Amino acid sequence: MGNQLKTAALLAALSGLLIAISYWVVGGTTGIIIGIAIAAATNLFSWYQSDRIALAAYGAQEVNESQAPQLYRMVRKLAEQANLPMPRVCIVPSASPNAFATGRDPEHAAVAVTEGIMQILPPDELEAVIAHELSHIANRDTLTQAVAATVAGAISFLGQMLSYSMWFGGSRDNERGGNPIGVLATVILAPFAATVLQMAISRTREFSADAGAAKLTRNPRALASALQRLEAAAKGIPFHGANPAFEPLLIINPFSGEAIANLFRTHPSTEQRVAALLELERELSSL
Repeated sequence: MGNQLKTAALLAALSGLLIAISYWVVGGTTGIIIGIAIAAATNLFSWYQSDRIALAAYGAQEVNESQAPQLYRMVRKLAEQANLPMPRVCIVPSASPNAFATGRDPEHAAVAVTEGIMQILPPDELEAVIAHELSHIANRDTLTQAVAATVAGAISFLGQMLSYSMWFGGSRDNERGGNPIGVLATVILAPFAATVLQMAISRTREFSADAGAAKLTRNPRALASALQRLEAAAKGIPFHGANPAFEPLLIINPFSGEAIANLFRTHPSTEQRVAALLELERELSSL
């Protein structure tokens, strides 16, 4: 419950940031009303389209059992064990090893894996990764992360548009309700603030999904090993198709090889996650 309250507060902060941006840029009551309208529309759109948005962002293609029998059966087996509806199964045409889940609820969910992750992980580790994604679905993290990504993307887009406006069209006149200082602050600070809030939301969910996967498979070490393998592979095979706004959906930070990007990781460190999994292994073995 603590994580859920924290996540709700962070989502509210993201929406509040959108409203604040509109207030400072447009000015007055009109700016607040426009900000509320943008926040409501963005949240509503991501609620109903979260699965399509995320899948399209990574070019994921849905497959059936005949097209990817081993993967499809693995997802079906784990979904049955977790008492979840069978999600759609998708493959991302990328050599970079990664995976994610999306959907507004378990009845509208999808699990996606890259071609690369199926090539480098042995079956028990791939199973652990899929169990992690199914845990996100069971915890309804997929909706939370997709909404956060969409709102953060809207904030960043607004910041970019304002930047272009300042360079090519000049700042808005104060008599028309605009605030040049607000515009400048938006361009510089809004994308950064949105990233920080996204990071906080994602980090509250990853440990819980790791634990859920370990309990589902009864094999915490398999997920620990998979995370270490994926971390190492990400340094050599960067995810060039990765959309930063949707990075929190992925099981591993796709920019692990970039020093600057590591300052803004949306995931807990792999070392922390592995340590937590090995501790859980000791607890499970003592039962």
